[in-house]
Amino acid sequence: MSKDLRPITVALVGNPNSGKTTVFNQLTGDNQKVGNYPGVTVESKQAFVDYKGYRIKFIDLPGIYGLSASSEDEVISRKFILEQNPDLIVNVIDFSNLQRNLYLTAQLLELDTPLILNFNMADLAKNKVFVSDKNRLSQLLNSPIVFTTATKRKGIQQILEEVINVYHQKDSYKSMVIDYGIELETVISNLESVLKMDKSFQDAKNIRWLAIKILESDQRIISKIKNTSVYPELDQILSGISSMFSKTYSENLAYLVSDKRHQFVDNICKETITTDFQHTHSLSDKVDSVLLNRLFGLPVFMLIIWLMFKFTFTFSSPMVRAIEILQDSLIGLIGQVMAQGSIIYSLLVDGIIAGVGSVIVFVPIIFMLFIFMACLEYSDYMARAVFVMDRFMHKVGLHGKSFIPIILGFGCNVPAIMAARTIDNKKDRLVTILMNPFISCGARLPVYVLFIGAFFSENIAGNVLFSLYLIGFLVSLFIARILSKYLLKNEITSFAMELPSYKIPELGQVLTYAWHQSLAYLKKAGTVIFAGCIIIWALSNFPLQNHREKLSINGSSRAEVEVNNIENTYAGKLGKIIAPVFKPLGFDDWKISVSLMGGVFAKEIIIGTLGTLNAEISVQNPNESLSDKLKLMKKDNGKLLFSPLVAYSFLIFVLLYMPCLATIAVINKETGSWVWTCFSIFSSFTIAWIISFIIYQGGIFLGFR
Repeated sequence: MSKDLRPITVALVGNPNSGKTTVFNQLTGDNQKVGNYPGVTVESKQAFVDYKGYRIKFIDLPGIYGLSASSEDEVISRKFILEQNPDLIVNVIDFSNLQRNLYLTAQLLELDTPLILNFNMADLAKNKVFVSDKNRLSQLLNSPIVFTTATKRKGIQQILEEVINVYHQKDSYKSMVIDYGIELETVISNLESVLKMDKSFQDAKNIRWLAIKILESDQRIISKIKNTSVYPELDQILSGISSMFSKTYSENLAYLVSDKRHQFVDNICKETITTDFQHTHSLSDKVDSVLLNRLFGLPVFMLIIWLMFKFTFTFSSPMVRAIEILQDSLIGLIGQVMAQGSIIYSLLVDGIIAGVGSVIVFVPIIFMLFIFMACLEYSDYMARAVFVMDRFMHKVGLHGKSFIPIILGFGCNVPAIMAARTIDNKKDRLVTILMNPFISCGARLPVYVLFIGAFFSENIAGNVLFSLYLIGFLVSLFIARILSKYLLKNEITSFAMELPSYKIPELGQVLTYAWHQSLAYLKKAGTVIFAGCIIIWALSNFPLQNHREKLSINGSSRAEVEVNNIENTYAGKLGKIIAPVFKPLGFDDWKISVSLMGGVFAKEIIIGTLGTLNAEISVQNPNESLSDKLKLMKKDNGKLLFSPLVAYSFLIFVLLYMPCLATIAVINKETGSWVWTCFSIFSSFTIAWIISFIIYQGGIFLGFR
């Protein structure tokens, strides 16, 4: 940073769906840096803007409804404001829902940090909300007001101007004193007096704020004062006033404090704001009468989810295919300049190109998925979807928001786990992430189709396929129930919120959101996947075992082919070591073990691995399909490798065992914990082994082979 630029730190705070992140993006452009908030794994966005001799650091804090610190997002925002001491706060407010948003403003006004009020979405509020006297409103709220339409960059420059103006006056800033009424004010005054008796609070900037938080029974504040000398007296005061107020009012003290804040907001709005309620709510109410209807709400939601699948995979398919064509062309080009049997060729083609391709091929899917999700989010339909599914999800111990990642998991577990970011509660988010790998993703489908076609008749093929998807879904719900009940206990609260009016998503806003999500995947997951691909390639190629063999074709003619004797590579040796683990499941051969090892990288690799392990079959039967070749695969003792029972046991194991490398990488990234990542790996393997064991051994007992 230039020595001539003076630093200013600004925290952006606002309700969810207030357009706060859009304001942040418009203020900072492409100068953003993603990191973690101090002491937590939740991502933060920060950026620097050089303006009129100042280097302004903007911090985009999580969207919150209050500073009660009852949720992780509220804890992060309050902790940052109180402990990181930003120079000022820009409170981004949805102007079309002004009264609801100002409740957070009332709490921010009680802090010692200067405030700028950004009334955003001014275009949506046009003809709906009118400010009769802006200067009077600014005076009553003790803060300057800036009107913006962030999606169109209107008013963004004025925010920068006000940041500098307020910064110059911040030393003279005084927090607002909201009148809580004679009874509560008397209690607050008594609590302040007691707090000042302790040396640790004598230098506190805002004793009144601490007293109010104690009055609200804020457990994080109370836990900090329990070891002080004045706690017994504070506790005695709280017990006395709680008893006194309970006789007069049916509500607790926290509710009374909240009610006074709402009265404060209502009085200000009555004096300075006019709302055309009918114009604001009539259209949204008409749409909600269908989307939230008890009969039509769920079918409409399922239709939208189907459209999301259709949109994601239909529009991403050409890009995925283009990546595959580019990959094939690059492989062909390399084949023209070097020998195909060389180790360098294998490294470039099977290691590097395959590794990079496996990372990039997910990007179009993720990009299209998040375009659709951004449209749902920015139109404010997502809140309705959560509302519709909340009752069902509560039965398995989850929040309604968990249903979206579950549905997405049928397409791909990677973006599905990333979609869990929309879940506010940390424990609900973690349970959703850990249950998702059991959902049967699209990568498993080629394996299903191949084995079902080879070992099951057309009459039952559909039933077999349906059973795999059903088992995966039921196991995921079972895991969610166990985790939420025993390991990640969480109090399930009823879902209640004021639904915002519908909006038309801005194209730039949607594309920016999808781009940042895709970039995050490439940066975080890509490195792990690529490294894993190189490791798997090395295990399958060393020590070098390539040699040329003459193999008979159709029992007569002979051909000389290049064969990689994978049996004696590290992968083959490891496959033989772990083969006994799978023997009780019917997988009585090291070849299946090696194919499952490859499946950890990507489930589609299982098919290719099984094919390479039987090069002789491919040469002797060049005109037969891969399904037919599977039927001819043999164990070392000469017996057939698969039967219908073994095939079904194998498919169940493929459905449930370890997540692919891409999913593992994203689980680690989203949870920020190797402990939970390893839990996902080992728990899924254990469950897969147990269920496959029951199916195979049960089949043997019933006489199936």
